[in-house]
Amino acid sequence: MRVVIVAVGRVRAGPERSLIDSYAKRLAWPLEIVEVREKKPLLGDERAAREASLLLDAVPDGAIVVSLDETGTHLTSERFARKLGRWRDEGRASIAFLIGGADGHGPAVAARADLALSLGAMTWPHQLVRVLLVEQLYRAGSILAGHPYHRG
Repeated sequence: MRVVIVAVGRVRAGPERSLIDSYAKRLAWPLEIVEVREKKPLLGDERAAREASLLLDAVPDGAIVVSLDETGTHLTSERFARKLGRWRDEGRASIAFLIGGADGHGPAVAARADLALSLGAMTWPHQLVRVLLVEQLYRAGSILAGHPYHRG
């Protein structure tokens, strides 16, 4: 199963990039990170709609789509691992995690998402969302493998 993170904006070299790379190297699944950016000076709903289009255009055909959204479902690490394990066991080829921009996701992302996932009620910078997501992917793989990394 391939994991694709499609995100608005870039993560430059620095501590966040180092953490992402560190966890990515240890993942049980191949990881691809696709960064998209709208260059036109759009605002609000118009910008969110355009970013939604860019995000969805980067989703592999047939992929499970998980949108990261503060209003989404809250899962424990164990439940997240079980969900990933179920998709893996069903033979799903890829899962795409979508991280929106400052204006959130446009309606097209919500319409396409198989799951809206919240990493908590707080608002996080997109660079840190990637770190949190990649760590949780690593943790999920560890849980599924029975590795002692997760001691929940």
